[in-house]
Amino acid sequence: MMGFMSICNRVKVAANGALLGDTLRAKATRGGAWLGSGSFAEQVSRFARNMLLTRLLAPGAFGAMAIVLSSSSLVASFSDVGLWPAVIRNPRGGDDSYLNAAWWMGLGRAIGIYSLIFTAAPWIARFYGIPDLSMLLRVALLSILLDGLISPRSKLAQKDMKFGRWAFISNGGGICGVILTIALSFILRDVRALAIGYCSENAFRCIFSYILFPGFPSLRLDTDAIRDLLKFSRGMVGLSFLNLIFARADIFVLGKLYSPAALGIYTMAVYLVQTPSGFLINILGTTLLPAFSHVREDRKRGNRILSEVSSWLILLGLPAVVMIWQCGPSLLTITYGARYAAASGALAVAAGVTLLNTLNSLVTSLFYAAGRPALHRRAVAASAAIMIIAIYPACKYLGMVGGQAAALIAIIVSYLLQLDRAREITGLTITKYGKVILPAAMVSIGSLVAILAVRSLGLAIKPAEDVAICVAVCAIAYAFYVPMLMRLEKSHDVKASV
Repeated sequence: MMGFMSICNRVKVAANGALLGDTLRAKATRGGAWLGSGSFAEQVSRFARNMLLTRLLAPGAFGAMAIVLSSSSLVASFSDVGLWPAVIRNPRGGDDSYLNAAWWMGLGRAIGIYSLIFTAAPWIARFYGIPDLSMLLRVALLSILLDGLISPRSKLAQKDMKFGRWAFISNGGGICGVILTIALSFILRDVRALAIGYCSENAFRCIFSYILFPGFPSLRLDTDAIRDLLKFSRGMVGLSFLNLIFARADIFVLGKLYSPAALGIYTMAVYLVQTPSGFLINILGTTLLPAFSHVREDRKRGNRILSEVSSWLILLGLPAVVMIWQCGPSLLTITYGARYAAASGALAVAAGVTLLNTLNSLVTSLFYAAGRPALHRRAVAASAAIMIIAIYPACKYLGMVGGQAAALIAIIVSYLLQLDRAREITGLTITKYGKVILPAAMVSIGSLVAILAVRSLGLAIKPAEDVAICVAVCAIAYAFYVPMLMRLEKSHDVKASV
């Protein structure tokens, strides 16, 4: 009994150390807890929405929306100058004049983007041969204007690492939009429900931002703030467009080569891993950008943060990739229905792509915090070049899997280049960084062997049984590796304090 109480006390002390106080670790942990809770709630709602809507709407509706979102990203990428990362990293970012300048620059950008989309919508519809695409673009992408109108002071929650209110704005708006989308789907029964629901998410976020952070920007502009924002933005020029090529080239090419229904099946399968990964990247970027900014003069601490977070991501991600690879058809059948199982190959490759992309985002946050986004641009340019060369032949000859196969090659190259560039900021070496991967890789190999052994016994016959076995093996792998990783971190903490 005394031993059990001793363990409980140690856990309590460790939890208090991680969550209480004003240390950088405590702030980042609390912020991650807020954002993680909000994101989890939103992801559960989106997952439930997708399970329901794939049974209410035809796959072609999801294919059309994929083209809508990709076309929007294409136009937006040309004018993305990283205004809010500049605000978060700058010591003057909390000044009203600085926030005011960033808000007006962001709103002007949003108006310009929507004007281009509104004008180009009929040509995009004709290119893909989908008449309704013009209307969908003009409705869904009102979200760009609404994003530009969000209260500028709401960004201070991210800068000061007080993420509770930001989670309410971001995730609360997303959940309200999901609920509206489901309601509209029962009424309209077509793709219009998706377009209106997508737009409504930013409408709710905009409303919530002014409720929690009231006050409108003034008409006075600080020219020094504008110059400072533009100076940071020079390193961002072209980044969004290059990222778009990596993230959306598969949609553009598959949408032209195959039917909207086939594209819809592919899109929903890939989104099964891309959506939670995207929100995880958002959480990590929101918490790590200010964290890296606080320690940008301390190379060892920056290197340590990067290595620790990467090791936890690999722990969580690598066994999950193995699980998805093995039970992809069953997972898609349970989630969306039997016809979506055709995209299981694309899902398996996409799982690996999203894991590497999430790890890559950590290094990107490091570059942004150091005020050197140009380091990121070089790696993104390499991945974009690979996608341009590989995407069409990969999609033509490999079908749906080809879209993710090209992305896998591109992200591997980008990731390695970014790790190499990180040496200029933290002194990180790929050899040292690789040590955090090996234990998780061994556990994942063990998971794969266990899954194959169970299958050889013929125990997994139905989709639900197949998924249950894979999840159980994955959970056992986590239970094995988590204590080991915690012991390693504890030993590192002791060495660092000596």
